Amino acid sequence: QAQLVESGGGLVQAGGSLRLSCAASGRTFSTYWMGWFRQAPGKEREFVSAIHRDGANTYYADSVKGRFTISRDNAKNTVYLQMNSLKSEDTAVYYCAGNYLGPRLDYVSSYGYWGQGTQVTVSS
Repeated sequence: QAQLVESGGGLVQAGGSLRLSCAASGRTFSTYWMGWFRQAPGKEREFVSAIHRDGANTYYADSVKGRFTISRDNAKNTVYLQMNSLKSEDTAVYYCAGNYLGPRLDYVSSYGYWGQGTQVTVSS
């Protein structure tokens, strides 16, 4: 059965860093694109970043560009999100997404599998 499990969330001060991991099993990791989304309280789930299977093609939301870096290790079936220079507005539950079906990388509905989420809290 396909499964995505996130880890690495926690409480950090503004300006600090965290690295999230998403361990995939089953067919989820064989898809070309994997993504990260986040959802803050009272807000809709929003796109953060996506990475192609080749690891060379990546996309970022404007709000995290230059601060976050997505990467993947295909041998370990794991996707990472390195988050630096964290801000209070980055506080959210972060979700890993797999089984990309299109049409757009930044659409929640484009992904068929989701992890349970990991909480990131940035204190100011």
